[in-house]
Amino acid sequence: MELIIFLVVGLIAGFIAAQVMGKKQDLLTNLVVGVVGAVVGGVIAGVVGIAAYGILGRIIIATLGAILCLFVWQKYKSS
Repeated sequence: MELIIFLVVGLIAGFIAAQVMGKKQDLLTNLVVGVVGAVVGGVIAGVVGIAAYGILGRIIIATLGAILCLFVWQKYKSS
């Protein structure tokens, strides 16, 4: 059950991040970006000392991580 919640949070986070960054992505790309963003956001939040409580907290942390991943990917791709 936890895996399904993680994937749904990743999908939502990937979609929100794509909208914020102005990207048109398909469902699978949103899922991958969201899941990677959730991992990156979770690691950064843990290092900084921020804890995500509840589903909304998880979505926020994952979205911020996904935005960061898209930003870095965009900079890497343009250079």
